Formats: sequence, structure tokens, C-alpha cells
Amino acid sequence: MTKPDERPAGLSAYIAVTAAYWAFMLTDGALRMLVLLHFHTLGFSPVQLAYLFVLYEIAGVVTNLSAGWVAARFGLTSTLYAGLTLQVVALLALTQLDPAWSITASVIFVMSVQGLSGVAKDLAKMSSKSAVKILAPRDGGGLFRWVALLTGSKNAVKGSGFLLGAVLLAVFGFVPSVLIMAVILFAILIAVVIGMPSGLPVARKDAKFSEVLSKNRNINWLSAARLFLFGARDVWFVVGIPIYFYAVLSDGSIDGKHAAFFMIGTFMAVWTILYGFVQGWAPRILKAASRTDEQILAQAKRWVAMLIIVPALLAGLVFLAPEPSGALTLTIVLGLLVFGGIFAVNSALHSFLILSFTDEKRVTMDVGFYYMSNAAGRLVGTVLSGLTYQLGGLSLSLGTAAFMIGLSWLAMLQLKTQKTTGIAV
Repeated sequence: MTKPDERPAGLSAYIAVTAAYWAFMLTDGALRMLVLLHFHTLGFSPVQLAYLFVLYEIAGVVTNLSAGWVAARFGLTSTLYAGLTLQVVALLALTQLDPAWSITASVIFVMSVQGLSGVAKDLAKMSSKSAVKILAPRDGGGLFRWVALLTGSKNAVKGSGFLLGAVLLAVFGFVPSVLIMAVILFAILIAVVIGMPSGLPVARKDAKFSEVLSKNRNINWLSAARLFLFGARDVWFVVGIPIYFYAVLSDGSIDGKHAAFFMIGTFMAVWTILYGFVQGWAPRILKAASRTDEQILAQAKRWVAMLIIVPALLAGLVFLAPEPSGALTLTIVLGLLVFGGIFAVNSALHSFLILSFTDEKRVTMDVGFYYMSNAAGRLVGTVLSGLTYQLGGLSLSLGTAAFMIGLSWLAMLQLKTQKTTGIAV
């Protein structure tokens, strides 16, 4: 058994940061499902549903670009606490939504609140991911293990949030569900502020905003690959699949709607939990501790190429099917679970590579720039999710995903190893 004084330095701070991130992502996943399903039942079209999340993603682009500098200037704990606080404010604001408002007024209000939630999410994400670079052990593949555990567990928790949101909506309704989450997250925020141990870096007063844009070739190409990878996920994940499943599973009755909510939430939860579980195991799957830098980069390029196949095949099946059926729906579910597993390994490789390419002085700014690209990908995917589903149904959404993964693969081919860049992978 490891004695307390034999634990890796920074472990207590890592645990506190991870716990705070878990709490945030549970509410983030639940809120997304609550908003999507609630407004779909109010008659919003796929494009209107996508609009609800557009400002959330735009806020992520802006926040990530500036949050790295803010964290460097004021310290990582400040941005972590700010993210949790803003999420509580966003949740409380949603309780003020008036059913008597017009669709236009409702869309504008929810877009604005979702934009605030997007700022909150990316403050918390940038803080947590940057902290791993500072706190992780330097030997034995410690960085890959710690970042994979944080990212994988976060996605498993977010998946649980999808199910939680669907269940809360069916049992309590929209406003009480949002209020419950706000109270719980506020209690966790207070606990984190009181109990946060030392270990995270403090403010660096000489940090300049001009440092945000990276001059590192690998970071720029990896950021481009991240943009297309996450756009490819969200182009079917945000609107297409939930609305397709709702159309197939609901008979229009109140009980049918509630049953559809539960099944959609369950699928989204299982998919995201599987994704998180595979992310957490990615270092073992890849045997990363024994790999050279050239081998890890080669693996990253192979895994993204493998991912193209799944949505391309599913798009073809959906396009050729005369109408939705139980067999087709089951095939889609199984295919997307396979997609989730391969996608998780790709995402874990990206999360490791961005931290390995940067250094401790620039970590918050490089991670912020990288997640700015991540948010831009989600923004593109969110807009295309509603647009492609409305224009061509699920087959067009999945076909667009395959095309975007191809672009991600082309960007990954531009990454160079230590011999060329002098940066350890």
C-alpha cells in the first residue's frame, strides 16, 4: 500500500480539480439534454434546435482564445472557480424562461443563456486540462495516464448527465430540474473553494495577450485536426441522432414521449460513458508507455483513418434503406458505439499530444488555443447538424461526418516528430 507521503506530488490538487470538473460536466450534459428534448417537444425544427447551441459554441471559441491568457495572468484556480460560478448563474437564468414567450424570444433567451454556459464550460475545461500538465508525474507515462483518466472520466460523467437530464425532464419538468442542478453545483463550488489544496500555479503578471497565438507548427496542425474531428462528431450527435431516434421511438402520446426521452437519454449516456471509458484506457490500449514518439504519431494517424470508415458505411446504409426499421435502428446504434470507441482513442491521443507539445510557461495559452479550435469544430458541427438533417436526413449528417474526419486525417499527416521539431512526444 502506498503511504500518504509516497503519493505523487500534486495528486491532491489533481483530485480536487478532477472532482470539480466532474460536477461541472454532469450538469453540462444534463442541461444539453434538457434543452434539446424540451424545445423539440415545443415544436422547434432541427435548425432552430441547432440555433439554441450556436452561441454556446461561439462563446467557446472566444473564451478559449482568451482564457489561456486569463489563467496565466490571474492563476488557474481563478478560471476554474469562475467557470463553476457562471454555470450556476446560467442554470438559474434558465428558470426564468416563460412558456408564454414567442418562439423567437425563447430562442434568443436560451441562446444567450447557453452562451454564458459555453463560457463557463470552457473556463473549467481549460483550467482542468492545463492543471494536468503542471501536476502529472514526469516519468513512466504519467502525463498520458493522468490526462486520459481526467478526460475519460469526465466524458463518462457527462454521459451520465445526458441520462440524468432526460430522467429529470420526464419526472420533474424543465424548470424544477434546472433549479435542482443549480443548487447541487453551487454546493460543490463552495466545497471546492474551501478544500482546494496547493499545487496549481499562481498568476504570472508578465503574461501578454499576444502570446495566445501559437508559433508551434505541431500545435497549429493538431488544432486544425481537432476542429474537424469534433465537428465530425457533433454533426450527427447534437441534433440528428436525438431527433431521428425521437421520430422512430415516440408514438406521440405523453407516455410515448417520456419513454422516448428515457431511451434517447440512455443511448446518449451509454455512448458518452463508453467513449469516456475507452479514453481512460487508451494508454493501455496503445501501450503508450513503451512507444517511441514516432510510433505514437503513427498510431494517431492510423486511428483517425480507421474512423472515416464507420460514418461512411452508416451513411450508405441509411441512404439505401427504404424507411426506418428496427433492424436499421439497431445497426445505427451498434455502428455509433463502434464509432465512439475509435473516436475515444483519437481524442485521447490529441489530449496527450497537445500537452506534450507545449511547455509549462505556455501551457494555459497553448491549451486555450487548442480548445478554441475544438470549440470551433463543435460550432461548425452544431450548425451542420441541424442543416444537414433538415436537408438530407441522417444519411447526409453521417456522410458529412465522414468527410470532416478525412480533413482531420489530412491535418494529422502534417505533424512532425521530435527529430524535426525538437519537441518531445
